[in-house]
Amino acid sequence: MAALTYAKVYFLAIWKAAVLAVILGSLLQVLIPRDWLLRLFGRAGFASTLRGGLFALPGMMCSCCAAPVAAGMRRQNVSVGAALAFWIGNPVLNPATLVFMGFVLGWGFTALRLVAGIVLVFGVSMVAQRIARPEVLPEAAVEAVTEASEVDAQPFLARWGRTLWQLFWSTIPVYVLAVLVLGAARVWLFPHVDGAMANSLVWLVPLAIVGTLFVIPTAAEIPIVQTMMTLGMGTGPAVALLMTLPSISLPSLLMLRKDFDARVLVTVALLTMLVGIVCGLIGAVLL
Repeated sequence: MAALTYAKVYFLAIWKAAVLAVILGSLLQVLIPRDWLLRLFGRAGFASTLRGGLFALPGMMCSCCAAPVAAGMRRQNVSVGAALAFWIGNPVLNPATLVFMGFVLGWGFTALRLVAGIVLVFGVSMVAQRIARPEVLPEAAVEAVTEASEVDAQPFLARWGRTLWQLFWSTIPVYVLAVLVLGAARVWLFPHVDGAMANSLVWLVPLAIVGTLFVIPTAAEIPIVQTMMTLGMGTGPAVALLMTLPSISLPSLLMLRKDFDARVLVTVALLTMLVGIVCGLIGAVLL
């Protein structure tokens, strides 16, 4: 029952954005010329990763809504770093969320989130790019720009319909299932909050892990953390959740399982947890 209740609340909040994300992810593969994408995001270097992160700023999507678009980018041979920066940058560097956070939690929280978010988006993406398997790096694809821009002989609607179905089938069913599982486990993932949940690694580490795996709508980390701090949570664990809750989630990781090497996704998850822990320690001292 808890699974269905949480899933209902969650999907009512994000279903429009999720539908739009699948549509955008499919259109990205059939409407935008591949050579244009490769020139902007194709090379496995910092410039492409930076452009991927900047490309995320207008999106302002949650990690699960950004995932289908990131999947579409990878299927067009966009570099691992650029696609990851777009995916993580959407929720972490969301300008509206940062402003909202400043008014609700204070501008110190916003400043820490912004600085750490830049490190998370670009640093983690570059590390993941480095450890990606050589055959995943699309350097050869960049050299084949002319071939990539050839017009498909099939009609546009036929190509889009096929691409839309493939993207939907590879992302949405596992997404729904993962949300149901996390909804059922929510009561165990988030323990009862009291004054004992102080600035200690005993709380920082498990909450950083939970925050990395759990799924929330856009900007929901702010009221969640505000409520938990009111109930007695320390600043350190609160900052850890502020960094990890929006960044990625188990459903979004599963949605991208076919488009990124498993080593890349595991690395992103572990580094996100690490950033959350370090930020929690910094926040406990500075905020």
